[in-house]
Amino acid sequence: MIFDAHADIWTDVTVERQKGMKDVFKTKHMEKFKKGNIGGGIFVIWIDPPYDTDPTKRTLEIIEHMSAEILENKDIFHIIKYGSDIDIALSENKMPVLIGMEGLSGLGHNSNLIYALYMFGVRHAMLTWNETNELATGKDGDPSRGLTEDGVKTVKLMEQLGMIVDVSHANDKTFWEILENTTKPIIASHSNCRAICNVPRNLSDKQLKAIANRGGVVGLNAFADIVDIDPKKRDIQHLANHIDHMVKVIGIDHIGFGFDFDDYLDPATMLAFAEGEDANTIGFENASKAQNMIKILRERNYSDEDIEKISYKNFFRIMKEIL
Repeated sequence: MIFDAHADIWTDVTVERQKGMKDVFKTKHMEKFKKGNIGGGIFVIWIDPPYDTDPTKRTLEIIEHMSAEILENKDIFHIIKYGSDIDIALSENKMPVLIGMEGLSGLGHNSNLIYALYMFGVRHAMLTWNETNELATGKDGDPSRGLTEDGVKTVKLMEQLGMIVDVSHANDKTFWEILENTTKPIIASHSNCRAICNVPRNLSDKQLKAIANRGGVVGLNAFADIVDIDPKKRDIQHLANHIDHMVKVIGIDHIGFGFDFDDYLDPATMLAFAEGEDANTIGFENASKAQNMIKILRERNYSDEDIEKISYKNFFRIMKEIL
């Protein structure tokens, strides 16, 4: 099986339920997940443009519709709050789903709202999605700005409660200040290698090593804009090169999948942050194509154990250790 450490499912659930659809995951996503053998993941609350102009309102809207979707689909979802929930979910033939936050702009400067999110079931968060907010600075922000005082408080509180701290989308200064103010393993749920594709969203070798030295995991991202600078090379083979590079730099125990598939997102939303409305990697366009990557790894002589570690074991280890 595959555990996808980054999916914007709750955003799509909100968009479709606001139009009147129910059972959004079963209707739009389940068949693709089954075909790709994706058996669970971190489904994030992401404030989709243009709703990022009022992130608090949008956060509450997503929580509303996500909650209804979960409660109406208990037959397929098992929400992960503690490490032991993973094995329970699998034994019941349900999807282990961890509720995450792709950015905390909706909190404003009130880091104590982390307590409420934790009580609700959130067990993972990035402090920012590209933007500058009251807690941290995303990759589009001022390079000289990192965590704020409230941001420092937030990551410390997350660690204290038992939540996974995620550095994807942070700018470099925020990244290093998160490292300075935490002690447990951290993750970059959906980031690639800057050595292959030199863009701010990707991680330098130094950053990769810092995550690995902390015992963390980096998830391979299928978003085409960060696969290669050359648009002609934004295909699955060049994406797989990022795994090869990670293995050389940090070893097999620190690599996972965080696909960030965007085939179901509104084209207008995509244009707010992507080079075009279609940011799909050729040969790896959606969840149904996930096994294409497994095939390539086998062709590149990765062992079954290596593939299992990348597919789910490494992220399961982190979840069981931190939650």
